Amino acid sequence: MARRSPYSNRKVLAIVLAGGEGKRLMPLTADRAKPAVPFAGIYRLIDFALSNIVNSGYLQVVVLTQYKSHSLDAHVTKTWRMSTLLGNYVTTVPAQQRVDKNWFLGSADAIYQSLNLIDDAKPEIVVVVGADHVYRMDFSDMVERHIESGAGCTVAAIRQPISLADQFGVIEVDDSDPTKIAAFLEKPTETKGLPDSPHEILASMGNYVFTTDALIDAVTRDRDNDESKHDMGGNIVPDFVSRSDAAVYDFKDTPVPGATDRDRGYWRDVGTIDSYYDAHMDLVSIHPVFNLYNYEWPIYTQHQGYPPAKFVHGSGDRIGEALNSAVSPGVVVSGAHIYASVLSPLVHVHSYASVQGSVILDGVQVHRHAQIRRAIIDKNVVVPEGAQIGLDHDHDVARGFHVTDTGIVVIGKGQTVVR
Repeated sequence: MARRSPYSNRKVLAIVLAGGEGKRLMPLTADRAKPAVPFAGIYRLIDFALSNIVNSGYLQVVVLTQYKSHSLDAHVTKTWRMSTLLGNYVTTVPAQQRVDKNWFLGSADAIYQSLNLIDDAKPEIVVVVGADHVYRMDFSDMVERHIESGAGCTVAAIRQPISLADQFGVIEVDDSDPTKIAAFLEKPTETKGLPDSPHEILASMGNYVFTTDALIDAVTRDRDNDESKHDMGGNIVPDFVSRSDAAVYDFKDTPVPGATDRDRGYWRDVGTIDSYYDAHMDLVSIHPVFNLYNYEWPIYTQHQGYPPAKFVHGSGDRIGEALNSAVSPGVVVSGAHIYASVLSPLVHVHSYASVQGSVILDGVQVHRHAQIRRAIIDKNVVVPEGAQIGLDHDHDVARGFHVTDTGIVVIGKGQTVVR
């Protein structure tokens, strides 16, 4: 848990923006909201944001939802139950058309349409975070820096090579005060490096801390601006910057208990199929780049009560084994070979099958002699005996599978697989 901050008596409300449609993660988001996409076997993406919030000591949390939210609502409701004795809660709040007949028009409009939640909670500080990144962060430290800065808005940022500036919202800092934001540029082709590291830039992480009155004023004025896209990063932050009222929090400074030199500062935006796949491969090395085994800053999720994973058969070429892999409860590997892969709960891989460099989601059945390479297979897919996935991309495309430019094969939830 977070260290005790000198500002721990300040009342904080956390808002999680979980309404993302996740078009770039199709077909994984065909039947669920982006924050509800499974990750690392037993988790959902939203579990990382919520775990960081509660580990930071903030126990009043609202999750704003919109697109295909049933799976997300069910997960949060069943998993994130707080003690009500002290007024703690994690609750999902859908778009309610409280202001007019529009759904959320953007992340800033989502907060504007939910100002009643802020009015009910009456916080002094509002922490606003996205729900689809993989990382560990102590928000109490960011809140402390925000209060000390006197700014109305503080933006969390991670250092990236300057060559990647055109892929991020870039924060340029004041030369005389590197904690103050001088400019906020959306995916610039040219920008300047940091004063202490000319070859790096600060990229926005989509996490913010606001003084409550300043946030209410900003989203209210933005709502009346017909030219605005009503986006937190694209409109609200630049508004604070234009008024010299925005500070930056350098992610490298976040003090996460139990972090190692290898995984300290890890942050991944898993908004595309390739980044989602790469983040899983980060988990399965001998010394993982992101360490799920940090028990001082745990990632919480729902535990279903499934039995332990089971590996059977061990003679000849019929050996049930999983190497450099993450295997979830309820999995049965029956005389099959698993390598550099993530197997989610209730996956069953039958004899002589081979799964390599793949992410297999809940309930998938892989029958005998099937071969799977560099694939993501969504829930409840049945891979028939002798089928090959990821070995011949032309054949994969002909069967209706999605194949990325880098060769990752994706099979959607419940999709039929033919040989």
